[in-house]
Amino acid sequence: MGELWSRLAEVDGRIADAARAAGRDPSELTRIVVTKFHPASLVDELYGLGVRDVGENRQQELSRKVGEVGDRPDLRWHFIGQAQTNKARAIRAAATVVHSLDRARLADALHAAAEDDEPVLDVLLQVNLTDDPGRGGVSPDGVVALAEHTAALPSLRVRGVMAVAPLDEPPAPAFERLRGCSDALRRVVPGASWISAGMTADFAEAIAAGATHLRIGSAITGPRPERG
Repeated sequence: MGELWSRLAEVDGRIADAARAAGRDPSELTRIVVTKFHPASLVDELYGLGVRDVGENRQQELSRKVGEVGDRPDLRWHFIGQAQTNKARAIRAAATVVHSLDRARLADALHAAAEDDEPVLDVLLQVNLTDDPGRGGVSPDGVVALAEHTAALPSLRVRGVMAVAPLDEPPAPAFERLRGCSDALRRVVPGASWISAGMTADFAEAIAAGATHLRIGSAITGPRPERG
């Protein structure tokens, strides 16, 4: 627990420094701890240290950990991996926020999976910042159309955009493009102000470009265990 607390405090300090350097209030930022491949017991430890936002990449792992951790109403589970339409019910049952909505068919599947009296599901539109159409995410010029489609589904609430910086260019200009996508989205959905961007290596650039949600993994959790 001591090492975990130290890593968490060190990262939070770096996030605060980056926010102040960008002229922003650190309290505006949500730090999501990505616990991919780690046991549910780590989520329990993080919760004991005050962490209330955790992220998972795989539906099976998300569903298992939600079940093992149990009922903690103030713990928010962020699904950040690529989503399959046939997993929509399972994702919806486990996640508080889905960061990877990238096509109308997935929006329809998540909406159709809503149970009676189930809370509205917060979603972010994943944007592909590369020229590779095989990468996850809607193209920047498709953001508005996807936003309009999704916003018309009453069981979903569009919160903003998400992206991963490309590997073949500096992150700063990529995140500026994402901010442009956010501006376009807010002309359609005015309250959709979230920008999920930035990981361990590039969160300072993401913060400078307006990121509101940061996805931090091994810098906090330590090395990932071998995938089981």
